[in-house]
Amino acid sequence: MSSSSIDNNLAGRLALITGASGGVKNLVVSLIQEYERTYPNRQPPRSSVHKADLSDVEETLGLCEEAKSVHEKPVDILIANAGFGRRITDIEDIPLDVFEHTINVNLRAPFLLAKSVAGGMKAQRWGRIVFISSISGYGVGLNGCRTSPTPLDANALSYILRDYAASKGGLTSMMKNLSTRLAEYNITANDVSPAMIGETGLLPSGDSVPGLVDSIPLGRLGTPQEVANVVTMFCTTGYITGQSVVLAGGLNHK
Repeated sequence: MSSSSIDNNLAGRLALITGASGGVKNLVVSLIQEYERTYPNRQPPRSSVHKADLSDVEETLGLCEEAKSVHEKPVDILIANAGFGRRITDIEDIPLDVFEHTINVNLRAPFLLAKSVAGGMKAQRWGRIVFISSISGYGVGLNGCRTSPTPLDANALSYILRDYAASKGGLTSMMKNLSTRLAEYNITANDVSPAMIGETGLLPSGDSVPGLVDSIPLGRLGTPQEVANVVTMFCTTGYITGQSVVLAGGLNHK
């Protein structure tokens, strides 16, 4: 394949981005701003807003169909950003219904969404699937991956979520499997695994959790724009697949 036949152009593509009303909703704004910077002479992307409960199978499946119907084309890019997590640190304290809801939103919904868009992507032999995972999916919470000797108080330690980690670990594993299965159709699958992203409802600023910023080697929280930068790279670089980028300010997840 010659370089002239490689298609990384996003113009005219339909992107389905979930989680626009959640904690990392600024990601959506950042992606639109990135598009406008990249293509300053083009019209702003046409967008539509759809409401769906991603813990519900029928509503999740209906979301893809609704987007395709409104825009009259298959989904080219899936960015599964919606997530759920409760700050319950001890496994014996996690109710079964909370565990199931976490798995349903964080793992089952991305599976259903990927399943729904894969057919259209295969037919046109082009697609991008990007999951928003987490450093916790590597089997560690903040306490297990930090390198700073600064002690964390109880508030900071409460960000170590057992059921959330399980769901995100499954998400990264599913991404890697999808990447091998879909590569022959020119469909890529990757994920971003952030840690401690600020400017969100969960974590507005570093001051909201004492000791948290001190535990991050770079000494600050990440931003939604930085998450969007990695997502944009995945969408515009068709030679990357099966990769998980840890966006964690130097926190060691190994």
